[in-house]
Amino acid sequence: MTPLQLSFRGPLVGSLTLPGDKSVSHRAVLFNLLASGRATVNGLLRSEDVEASMRAARALGAVIDEHDDGRITITGTGGTLTEPTDVIDCGNSGTTMRLLTGLIASEPLFAVLTGDASLRGRPMRRVADPLRAMGVVVDGRHQGDRAPLAIRGGGRPLGEVSLSVASAQVKTCLLLAHRAYGLRLREPARSRDHSERMLRAMGATLIEDEAGWLCLSPCPVLSALDVDVPGDLSSAAFFLVAASIVAGSDVRLRHVGVNPTRTGVIDALRAMGADLTVQAVDAAGAEPMADVRVRATTLHAARIEGELALRCLDELPVLAVAAAFAEGTTVIADAAELRVKESDRIATTVAGLRALGVAVEETPDGMIIEGGVPGVSEPRVIDAHGDHRIAMAFAVASLALPDGATAPRITGAEVISTSYPDFMNHVEALCG
Repeated sequence: MTPLQLSFRGPLVGSLTLPGDKSVSHRAVLFNLLASGRATVNGLLRSEDVEASMRAARALGAVIDEHDDGRITITGTGGTLTEPTDVIDCGNSGTTMRLLTGLIASEPLFAVLTGDASLRGRPMRRVADPLRAMGVVVDGRHQGDRAPLAIRGGGRPLGEVSLSVASAQVKTCLLLAHRAYGLRLREPARSRDHSERMLRAMGATLIEDEAGWLCLSPCPVLSALDVDVPGDLSSAAFFLVAASIVAGSDVRLRHVGVNPTRTGVIDALRAMGADLTVQAVDAAGAEPMADVRVRATTLHAARIEGELALRCLDELPVLAVAAAFAEGTTVIADAAELRVKESDRIATTVAGLRALGVAVEETPDGMIIEGGVPGVSEPRVIDAHGDHRIAMAFAVASLALPDGATAPRITGAEVISTSYPDFMNHVEALCG
């Protein structure tokens, strides 16, 4: 594939409606697969990852109709899944695979899940082991830690689970696996709550007690839920950073999802001095939305760690790019989970920053970045390592390089289509 090399600079000016939130899109499809009735979903992200969830839903018995205006309608199974007749290909989508393990575990059926080379290399024991404790048979490569996964569902309820790592995917997997029985679940820190919001809206009783346990009451059947998918804040992050670091930029992002468990990127940029305004807008559904305006300014260093790092985990690569253009030394810590994403995002981000001439130290759970304006006179190559967020982060860096600096060539940038197929079209539109 031809490497991506930007031939233009900013500023970025104008307004933009972002693609639908990927996390909400996955859940709108897979939760309505379980539901009784018919649901309409507006604003669904039409990316390769979400297409993988749609294929899986159809394989398990849902009827999905796609309409010319972009809507889809889903007729669910009423909670009784159909055993798939072939292997389910999850593509590059870890969310699809991990949520499906929970869906399948609760039913007396057999299924095999696979994915592309990147997904087959990602750890699955964190969802497989709790399911095995239920009596579900989960087999795979590397002692059951790697896909393809062969699953024979129909386990017994655990009653109570205490997770060692905060993970929305693991939490959701277990909630789905226990939907007919109920579950008490606790995380060491709060992860994204899209699943809890949607399950409640579909009729589940789900409360958090004073001790921090998330308590799901038995809910054998969910009600179909119409969903207006908000703009993806993780996609917005690239434009929030780009408009902050490219002089003269002024961008308004419309109807962005501002779920409090996801707004870490906004809080991190504000800690770095970004000029951001957030104005709430009315929206149907369980997810809050807002219009977000961002204008260029001089950023300064910050510490992104602890609970804040967890709330902006997916956005840390592009926040590292922001740190490279900020004044001072930025520390990113408590983000070891980045090492088991589509790539080792700590290593790939550090390598990309070094290719731009940035002084950066890699640590076990993050990085230390010396700010300033990077830029090298000779062309450099940055390998995205099959990771869409790395490719987009360094496309943002290319926009902010000073005059005379040569934009890097980003190899593997075609993977951007897995989450944001129109990314470069939107960049070019805002840059005029």
